[in-house]
This record gives sequence, C-alpha cells and structure tokens, in this order.
Amino acid sequence: MTQLFDYLKEILSKRVSVRRLKPDPIPEGVVEKILDSARWAMSGANAQPWEFIVVTDPEIKKRLFKHYQEELNCDYNFWMEQMRIPELRHPAYQLEGTPEEQLKQIRSRQGWAEAPVLIVVLGDGRKQWATVMGGHTFGRHQSHLTDGLAIVSFIIHLAAASLGLGSQWVTIHIEDGFKRILNVPDVMTLYTIIPIGYPDIEPKKGVRRELPEMIHYNQYDRNKFLSNRDILDYIRDLRKKTLNKYQRDFKK
Repeated sequence: MTQLFDYLKEILSKRVSVRRLKPDPIPEGVVEKILDSARWAMSGANAQPWEFIVVTDPEIKKRLFKHYQEELNCDYNFWMEQMRIPELRHPAYQLEGTPEEQLKQIRSRQGWAEAPVLIVVLGDGRKQWATVMGGHTFGRHQSHLTDGLAIVSFIIHLAAASLGLGSQWVTIHIEDGFKRILNVPDVMTLYTIIPIGYPDIEPKKGVRRELPEMIHYNQYDRNKFLSNRDILDYIRDLRKKTLNKYQRDFKK
C-alpha cells in the first residue's frame, strides 16, 4: 500500500502544465492507454457522461488554436491584464516592449497547435438522468456533469505524466466555435482541450503552498484567514516564484 501511495505522490508532484510540446508523434496506442485509464473516473450514479475526440489532423489543430487565440483569449486577456499593475499581471503577459509589441508577440505564439495530439473532453448531460431527480434541477450543466468531467480530465493529465508526456489544461469559456469546428452536437458540453506530447522544456519542480497553511481541524481557523491585502502580497510572492517558469514555457 505504501509503495502505491509513494508512486502516486511522485506522479502528482512531478505533473506540471507544459505549454511547449514537441511536435514529435507519440507511440501508437498511447492515447488509447491514457483514455482507458481515464474512463475509470468516478461520476454521479456511475453515469459516465464523458466522450473524447482525439485530434491529430494538423489543419484542425490550427483552426482550434486560431479560434482560441482570436475569438476567446488573446486580445481580451491581454488588455484585461493591462488593468493590473505590472507586478501582479499573469506571467504570460509580463513581456518587454510597448503594449502593441507585446500583443504582437502573444499573437505569434504557435501554442498547443503544435502538440501531436489534442484530447477534447465532451460531456453528455442527458446521461445524468441516471442520478437522483434532484440532481436534474439546474439543467444539463449542473455539477453532476461538470464534476465528472473535471475528474476524468485530471486523470488524463496524471496518466500522461506517468508515461513521461506533458499536458496542458485549456479552459473553454464559450463552446460554440469549437463545436462547429469539431461537428459536436449542440446538446453536448465541450469541457476542455488537453494537448498531449513530449515536453520541449527541462522539467522543473512545481510550486505549492505548505500543507499547514491550508488545513483546518474541526472548524475554520480564522488566524489563517487572509485579508485582501494579504491576498495581494500572496500573489506578489507567487509571481516571483513562477514568473521565470512561465516565461521559459512561452519563449520561442
């Protein structure tokens, strides 16, 4: 039992989000092995609402990333980050040059379009009809569906890491454009895109808070509660620890 726990802990601590993946193909059958592990994820009433699209076609990958950059992420996120003071901006947006020059750099990134494989995680909310009726009150997007999709997605990341592969969590805020590219039915939920491939960077240990900071026994310990000012100091300290990692990941 201890040996299994130690192996799990090693995988958890070594797994990091990798934003630079080599275009090199991964061995045949590896994606299926990853998804075969993921399908054992827990779900409400064992409804198993997930399905997966494995994207390897270079043109489809480019279309997906272009949509992500132009319509959902790139310009909007950049200008929103400019509203923060520089030291608190997300590391991916702490660049040199004028704002226009920085935005040009961001637009030129190839990102996850170069990954050999994209795993698109879908959910069919109708399968949640398997669970208690009270779970249907808030529609197809209630937590019984999204919880299950989050769990299956994380297992994909862990399985990839156990095989020496890198992965990244791509958050999807608006599904429609991605669905049109992939011919996904309207009733389905397009939850996330997970690029998979060999890392194009040297491994680096992740940064985590110390365990005592986040554990409370029996009741919440108000001595550990952070004020708004404390939170800003926390982010400043976090940026110092992660800035070089992000800049390295995005450098081309």
